Amino acid sequence: MPDESHISVRWLDRGREPQCAPDPEFPDGKDVDMRTSAIHAGCPVKLPYPAKRCGLFVIECKRCGLTVALTTAGRPDDPRSVTLPCQRKGMN
Repeated sequence: MPDESHISVRWLDRGREPQCAPDPEFPDGKDVDMRTSAIHAGCPVKLPYPAKRCGLFVIECKRCGLTVALTTAGRPDDPRSVTLPCQRKGMN
């Protein structure tokens, strides 16, 4: 299991319930890869899954300073993990 101690994950609740049906292609959630290429270094991060409802995850790497946001809809097709592109020099 990867060390995620340098990663912070916050979920911001928007207080809305899902308005659309989930994508049946992802009944167990999506694994999001934000790297531009699989050969680049990245940090895999597990997300709290499933999300309660519409909102967003704010994920921050304390090593390189990268911050990203992923939306949630409170459905089975929400993100369950994300691989962040490493922004540290010499790691790509």
